[in-house]
Amino acid sequence: MKKRAKKFDRVGLTGNTEKAEFIPLARKIAEIVCRTGRRLFADARTTVAAQLGATSCPTTRALARNVELLLVVGGDGTLLRVAREVAGLTTPILGINTGGLGFLTPIAADELEHGLQLVWHGKITLERRTLIAAEANCGDEATRHEALNDFVVVRGATPRLIELEVHINGELMTRYRCDGLIVSSPTGSTAYSLAAGGPVICPDADVFAITPICPHTLSNRALIAGLDSIIQIRVINSKAHAIFSADGQESCELAEGHTVTIRRSHKTVTLVHPAGISFFETLRRKLHWRGASV
Repeated sequence: MKKRAKKFDRVGLTGNTEKAEFIPLARKIAEIVCRTGRRLFADARTTVAAQLGATSCPTTRALARNVELLLVVGGDGTLLRVAREVAGLTTPILGINTGGLGFLTPIAADELEHGLQLVWHGKITLERRTLIAAEANCGDEATRHEALNDFVVVRGATPRLIELEVHINGELMTRYRCDGLIVSSPTGSTAYSLAAGGPVICPDADVFAITPICPHTLSNRALIAGLDSIIQIRVINSKAHAIFSADGQESCELAEGHTVTIRRSHKTVTLVHPAGISFFETLRRKLHWRGASV
């Protein structure tokens, strides 16, 4: 549910320190934050990279615990990483975009001053986003993952279709012969799933999108399932290995018989959106949904 924000006196800063734009932008943010009388905190990597006079915290999670607002400088990939690291905490996260499309990072770097003024004056909304969780059983080893956007099972280096069997709540849905399969959260519907032909989903909808990548059977289409569903994916062919990934950043290899079980996570993150930057405004602006005149 959306609600109005409070005043933020303790502001945290983190981001992708490897981007060329990061250091000058981090220093500019530090100057703006301190000018308004607020206290600046940063994770250790950011403090060292930008040589900030901020209170340093050892990790991103420790940083989020000590502040009332967390500023994340980078693209959507950076925000996805930070979201996983702070998952379960209630600290609001505001993305400042130095990447490409920037669905999750609403403030452009060249609009920084104006965007932060909206924040200081409370002209924002807070949106709680649910993460999704997965357990990948790779032989004798089980790995657990969380994601804000999606989980993907995709073929490995061998140029062969993979075969995947999918069960929902214990019932067989279908078998796919395809290049891969995407299971996305509502937040992730505008990412890889959209590129693969999946639907755009409002972020407050409690659903999964299950989207095949280049399925061999043309009747296979994206499927919407309730977010309380338990989705199991099993690799059923032995000729090609598959790769499992979480938000495109954590991965492991799957072979025949290996399974991935996906469900709603009990953890959430809170994203900040300045006034006037709603989900539908983002679609119109970033996907060029302008319509057409007759």
